[in-house]
Amino acid sequence: MKKRVIVGLSGGVDSSVAAYLLKEQGYEVIGLFMKNWHDDSVTISDECPWLDDSNDAMLVAEKLGIPFQTVDLSEQYKDRIVDYMFNEYEKGRTPNPDVLCNREIKFDVFMKIALDLGADYVATGHYCRKGVVEKDGEEIFQLLAGQDNNKDQSYFLCQLSQEQLAKALFPIGELQKPEVREIAAKADLITADKKDSQGLCFIGKVRLPDFLQQQLKPKEGVIVEIPKDNEHYNEARKSFSSKIEELEYLSRKAEYAVTDGEIVGKHQGAHYFTKGQRKGLSVGGKVEPLFVIDTDVKENVIYTGQGKGHPGLYKKALFVSNEELHWVRPDLALQTGETLSVLARIRYRQPLDNATLHKVESGLYVEFENLQSAITEGQFVAWYLEDELVGSGVIS
Repeated sequence: MKKRVIVGLSGGVDSSVAAYLLKEQGYEVIGLFMKNWHDDSVTISDECPWLDDSNDAMLVAEKLGIPFQTVDLSEQYKDRIVDYMFNEYEKGRTPNPDVLCNREIKFDVFMKIALDLGADYVATGHYCRKGVVEKDGEEIFQLLAGQDNNKDQSYFLCQLSQEQLAKALFPIGELQKPEVREIAAKADLITADKKDSQGLCFIGKVRLPDFLQQQLKPKEGVIVEIPKDNEHYNEARKSFSSKIEELEYLSRKAEYAVTDGEIVGKHQGAHYFTKGQRKGLSVGGKVEPLFVIDTDVKENVIYTGQGKGHPGLYKKALFVSNEELHWVRPDLALQTGETLSVLARIRYRQPLDNATLHKVESGLYVEFENLQSAITEGQFVAWYLEDELVGSGVIS
C-alpha cells in the first residue's frame, strides 16, 4: 500500500514543489487548499487574495495529476488566531500569528481533517527538516533547521509537539530556494516564478491598524520621547544576592512616566504600536528617527527614543512563564534549578545568539550573551542545540 500524504497547497512555489517531490517519491498525494479568511476590506489591494492562490493551487494539482480540494477553515481561524491576536494587542503584547497558525491551524485543525481523510502524513512547503532519534527504545522526532540559511523556517514551527511532528513531512527542507524554483520550472508548474507571499499566514498583506480597528477602538494619547541619558539607563552596577535576582533585574519591564521625557506628538492608540517600531509615529524634526521603546496600554502612552542604538531598546534577558513554555523535545526539558547553554532567537530570520536557559519555579529565564534589540512581549523566543530547535516560549 502506498502511504497517503495530504499536502497543504497554498498556491505558492514551495508547497507546489513539496507535492511534486512526494509524488516522485511514490506517495499517494492529495492537495488541500485552506481558505482562512473572508474579509477583504482590510487586505492591501491585490496582494495575495486567496482566490488567485486557490486557483494556482488547483492548477498545480491538475498538472501533477493529484486530487484537489478546498477546505474552509475561516471559522476556526477566527476563533483561534484572529481573536487571540486582538486579545494580545489589547493587553499591549505583540502576537506572532504565523507561529500560532502552524500550531493551531496547519498542524491541528488541518491535520485532523487530513487524518480523517485517511492520510498517513501531512506535508507543507516549510524550509525545515525532520529528524528521528531513538531513546530508551522510543522514537523521538527532531525539528531541524532548513538547509537554506536564508529561508530556514524552523522558528515558525517552534510550538509543534511530538504528536504533530510524528505526522509531518517537510519535503523541501534539504533544498535551497533557487533549487526549488528550478524544480518547479522543470516540472512546468505555474508557480515557478510566483513571488513569495508576505503577510499574515493565509490572509495576505493586511493593514494592521485597519485590521485591529475592527475591534480595538482608536483612542488618542501622547507620544513621549525619553532621552538617552535618562536615569533608568545610568544605574550604577548593582550587586545581586543571587543569580535569580540578577535575572529578574535584567528581564524587568522598564517603568516610564510621562514626566521622564517630553511630549513630542499624538497617536491613535498605544495598542497599535509595538516595541522597535519606527513607522507610523509621524514625528519629524529629530536628529535621528524615533523608535518605540515601550507602550503603556493602560495609560495609552507610547514611549520613544532617538536612534536604533537607544538604550531603552536593549535587554539581555527575558522570562517565559510555565504556562507559555513549550518543549518540542520534552525529554530535554529542564527541571527547576537546571541551566542549559543554547543558541536562541527572538524573531524570524534573526541570527542565532549564544544564550543560557535558567529554569526556576515559576518559569524559565533566557539570558543572552549579547544585548538584544526590542525584546517584545507576546513574541516567541526559540532555542536550539546546534541546528535542532528544542523548545520555545512566549516572552512575558
